[in-house]
Amino acid sequence: MNKRFVGVLLFATIVATVASLLLYRLLINRPQPAKAAMATTQIVLATRDIDVGSVLKDEDVKMADWPGAPPTGATLKIQDVVGRGVTTTIYAKEPVIESRLAPRGAGGGLAAMIPPGMRAFAIRVNEVVGVAGFVVAGMRVDILISGNKPGADQALGTLSKTLLQNIEVLSAGQDYKKDNEGKPVAVQVVNLLVNPEQAEKLSLAAAQTSIQLVLRNPLDRDVANTPGTALAYLFNGGKLKPESAEAPAPRPRVVAAVPPPVVVVRQAPPPPKKEDFTMEIISGTKKNDIKFGGEGK
Repeated sequence: MNKRFVGVLLFATIVATVASLLLYRLLINRPQPAKAAMATTQIVLATRDIDVGSVLKDEDVKMADWPGAPPTGATLKIQDVVGRGVTTTIYAKEPVIESRLAPRGAGGGLAAMIPPGMRAFAIRVNEVVGVAGFVVAGMRVDILISGNKPGADQALGTLSKTLLQNIEVLSAGQDYKKDNEGKPVAVQVVNLLVNPEQAEKLSLAAAQTSIQLVLRNPLDRDVANTPGTALAYLFNGGKLKPESAEAPAPRPRVVAAVPPPVVVVRQAPPPPKKEDFTMEIISGTKKNDIKFGGEGK
């Protein structure tokens, strides 16, 4: 091989290697551009787990930096949340959201958990009515009533009807905290979340009928249309709906036969009767009577 060619090739390799090393060192030592600082916002965070019904205090919250845009409804001042009731559990280091707090002045406890326009209605229960104690805060129930309908056929016996469906349980006794495990609690009173119209129905039903709570799946929000039932239908296979028997079939209407009108035919008056007349003739001592017809004959 030509020595001159080998020398040129070796020289070119050395030059290329040195140039690559110089370029690599230049890129390594080049100052990196400073990263843009992420914007932060001061918001109110919880310092510990805060249960439902609690009233926030100064030690329950703190101000902290939140990277990026703050969550929707986040509170920016501690004085805006201190003294307000908690309607949903807030966990430690979690932003204090406005929707999780009761209005200012509403206080804490059960009253703070009642949404505007709704009411808490108390119902006396026992182990049967309260579904063996499984009717606890956060559950959903249907309400059945049993009694005698005014004006109904007494042969039907006691009537049963679903009065309200998918009603939220606010508290079981004095416990208004939700239990994720759903442990049963033996209580004598439960509070239900209803609107004013439903509260009126429950008040009358509690006084005049027997009430039974029926536990349902909280995720099942469908409303079932049921006709209700009566004691009499438990013994005939339920072939007839209560509504059909409560209203007996109307009796056939008896219509008296009306005689046809009497047609009065006016008859012509009879011709006047022709009367005979008598002429009396006296001749001396003799007396003769001569009768004449109506025409003078």
